[in-house]
Amino acid sequence: MEPAAITPESFSFLALFLRADWVVKGVMIGLALASLWSWTVIIDKTLRLARLNRQADDFEGEVSSGRSLEEIASQAGDNPAHVLPRMLQGALKEWRDMRTKGPASEGQVAMLIQRIDRGLDSTIAREALRVEDGLSSLAIVATASPFVGLFGTVWGIMHSFQAIAIQKNTNLAVVAPNIAEALFATAMGLIAAIPAYIAFNRFSSDTSRYSARLEGFADDLSTAIQRRLAERV
Repeated sequence: MEPAAITPESFSFLALFLRADWVVKGVMIGLALASLWSWTVIIDKTLRLARLNRQADDFEGEVSSGRSLEEIASQAGDNPAHVLPRMLQGALKEWRDMRTKGPASEGQVAMLIQRIDRGLDSTIAREALRVEDGLSSLAIVATASPFVGLFGTVWGIMHSFQAIAIQKNTNLAVVAPNIAEALFATAMGLIAAIPAYIAFNRFSSDTSRYSARLEGFADDLSTAIQRRLAERV
């Protein structure tokens, strides 16, 4: 039996997928879904981090404008979406509670600063977890996709050898399509893994810088509260 003629259409993505057996098809579908999911996370993280940094720029500009912190905190509303006004409101609430109790001793002032610092650290930790959400998915796709693609490749090559044994024909027309299916699985693994790997490293760096920005704001806020308390003592 003569093998089917090899044409460029024989190696199209659709032809390779349709000709593959169910295992390789499953690998290809899984990798395609993993790639789609990672790109969803990439787009979401890109837009979210850009929005958070833009809002932080605006709020820090208001704080440095010379207006009173109370006015800025009040303008942010009862439940601000961004973490910086929430940090400001929380610190000012602790300060107001201390002020209503009258003159404070040095020990009470120290305890107040500790409470403010703990509250700010807790807020930063929660915000960091929220911003980092999705990075684990990128890490899984980046690390697992090449191995999943390799499994599809090994399985496809085994299938190719079976075809050779059954047909007792080592003609290129018999071997090449199955080898192409196997290599296509590897290519899909890399297509899924490479963007996820690059995005994971990029977003890890961006979230670290964002967390450092929040910590810097918390330090400045704590210093401002200490200065106010020192003026009252």
